[in-house]
Amino acid sequence: MKKKLVSLLLVGVLAMSAFVGCGSKDNSDASADATEDGAAAMYTSDDENTLTVAAWDANFNIPALEAAAEAYKDKNPDFKLEIIEQSQSKDIENAVTTAAEAGDYSNLPDIVLFQDHYFQQYVTNYPDAWQDVNDADVDWSDFGEEKLSFSTIDGKHYGLPVDNGTVIFAYRVDLLEECGYTLDDVTGITWDKFIEIGEQVYNKTGKYLLSMDGSGNDLPYMMLQAEGQSQFKDGKAVLADNDTLVKIIEKIETMQQKNVLLLENDWDGYTNDIQKDMVAGVMNGNWIIPTIEQVEENSGKWEITSMPTLSGEEGYASNGGSSLYITANCKKTDLAKDFLAYTFGGGEGAIDTYDNALRNGGVITTCISAGQSDVYQEGVPYFNNQAIYAKIVEMGSHVKVVEQSDYHYTVREKLSAAITNIHNGTSVKDALQQAQEEIDFAMED
Repeated sequence: MKKKLVSLLLVGVLAMSAFVGCGSKDNSDASADATEDGAAAMYTSDDENTLTVAAWDANFNIPALEAAAEAYKDKNPDFKLEIIEQSQSKDIENAVTTAAEAGDYSNLPDIVLFQDHYFQQYVTNYPDAWQDVNDADVDWSDFGEEKLSFSTIDGKHYGLPVDNGTVIFAYRVDLLEECGYTLDDVTGITWDKFIEIGEQVYNKTGKYLLSMDGSGNDLPYMMLQAEGQSQFKDGKAVLADNDTLVKIIEKIETMQQKNVLLLENDWDGYTNDIQKDMVAGVMNGNWIIPTIEQVEENSGKWEITSMPTLSGEEGYASNGGSSLYITANCKKTDLAKDFLAYTFGGGEGAIDTYDNALRNGGVITTCISAGQSDVYQEGVPYFNNQAIYAKIVEMGSHVKVVEQSDYHYTVREKLSAAITNIHNGTSVKDALQQAQEEIDFAMED
């Protein structure tokens, strides 16, 4: 039995008590009923105009779904979307695992929100848990290829993208100016030039030009994707013999040595660096924007651009994001497909959906046409009146498709450890070889 299947089985056993008996039920119980771990009980509705969807994050994903439901009422005034709020994405993953291992999908809602990097793993292990949306009325060319690559399997579309994970590089332009630079000077540059500028920024201001969570270090992935390269080839992890990755890991260590990059021990340390005004630059998925905006006194001092690369071309990557998927339990598949196509899929309700999702939750569209609305063209005061949302959608269209794997997060863990070991004196070659051996073992049958 494959190790990943053993892992999922264990997850299912642990989650079983949380989701047993969560079948179809009257909506009057929806807000009151919850599982012991805090996740709301999942259910379906018998009403022909009602769909149920499980999602997490009351300040981000939920407002986007509410915006879509409201927009779809222009087409179907009787439509209702019952949102089953979960405390975290893992609650949904556990529910699917539990249902699949029990061979009973009746405990699932019509639609679930799923993290992009996890979905292919669940289709591989539980192909019967999903219904494809290949025949939905969607212009798939209206989305970036990279975003669709997560939800397209063997030529079939399984999901509709929701939020845009395009990476931004945000800079304190006032601090750059203090050091003699502009945003143009950090756009379309090499990592070597970035390090040179970062040294001067630190020496003059005492602030790092970049920081990251060292325990969940996404830097290697983002930097590698900007080069159009992957950590995987033909289903296998390629770390030690990946020349581009070796160069990137070397740049990361150089950035640390020269006080350009601050690697924190955990996520809280990373976000504190931003909120305590310790950095002059932030690079991550655009979902990091609300964290940047927490420092009110820095309003008007930030602007965004693309990433540096090894060659000096503008770099584009994506980190994070999620999509909506129809489960095997959905009996109103035509309604579900039409709702998703009309709203998140670029249909007539897409602009209203994404304009309000942006206003109320900060969710940025992956649908290119929806990103051309007047709302997206507006300047954002916090970012020096730059029209950052239109720019993010445009940048997202340039993100290159790279090979993905069920073991994305396992590789991230191994590379994070390798970067720490290198900083503590281990050679790059030895650290990456150790990471390679560990990931090879993890991926064995």
